[in-house]
Amino acid sequence: MTAQRRVLLVGAGNMGTNHARVISQSDRATLVGIVDPRDDVGNSIAGRFNTQWYPELPDLTNIDAVVVAAATEAHFDLSMTVLAQETALLVEKPVADSLLRTSEVLAEADRRDLPFMCGLLERFNPAVLTAMTLITDPFHVTATRHSPYTPRIKTGVAWDLLVHDVDLAIMILGSNPIKVNSKLGFFHKESNPEAEDVAETLLEFENGAVAHVSASRVGQRKIRQLSVYESEKLVEVDLLRRDVTVYRHVAESADDEGRGYRQQTVIEIPELITSQEPLTTQFTRFLDIIDGKVDAATERSSIFPSHSVIDQVIAGRSNG
Repeated sequence: MTAQRRVLLVGAGNMGTNHARVISQSDRATLVGIVDPRDDVGNSIAGRFNTQWYPELPDLTNIDAVVVAAATEAHFDLSMTVLAQETALLVEKPVADSLLRTSEVLAEADRRDLPFMCGLLERFNPAVLTAMTLITDPFHVTATRHSPYTPRIKTGVAWDLLVHDVDLAIMILGSNPIKVNSKLGFFHKESNPEAEDVAETLLEFENGAVAHVSASRVGQRKIRQLSVYESEKLVEVDLLRRDVTVYRHVAESADDEGRGYRQQTVIEIPELITSQEPLTTQFTRFLDIIDGKVDAATERSSIFPSHSVIDQVIAGRSNG
């Protein structure tokens, strides 16, 4: 039986608290500490999950893995410190606050051949996992991720929302885009001047496949919709409700009076292959990488493409 992994968590905010809960509930891991510079917050969360609080990153000699859910600007230094101590790492997206720094972190993880994951959580949505078992030859992907405005989120929608569906489109179509076209919109009076509220992005792939990804934080309701088109079927995914519907067009004909048409479509609603919380599924995969059940190099190589696309998207802030 594999020994429990000793996991240290960095960050005691909303996402960090969720990670603490998932790690604490795992029968394959032990939460050995929470790192946060805020005494009151760090001690409170550490007490809640019956672990130790650290004001800064401790020595990692007896630590098997670190999960970083700190502010983005702290990711680079934390990641490089963790990797230098030969410790497995899961870091929330984005990996770092620039593409160059992201490249440096991934290169260091590659050089040391260490388990490394990025928190691209929608990969582990039960509806996405189910849809991936049904998709065979996709050529067109559309994704819509719209939300009402949230003042507490200071970054633009590219890193907050768009990255998830860009990552899914790349995963579904099986290659990296060769061309990225994007238009950004700046609308809300409370947004930071450099933080986009809307991002419409078109990705073109070498095999001719196309993906259109739309992100907005000025909507009036939350939408998380993904559609995957193939020649023989359409797979629609509602990531919010976590359901999948498959459509297969059969026939089309005029009605009896010639005033309209009749369309015949077969609709399939497959059963989800899992109902597990995405954060739990992600952490399980992280442990599997550490235990050698999943190839670490393959996981690392899947991280950079979506980061590269988002870097090209936000370049539009300065290009007008």
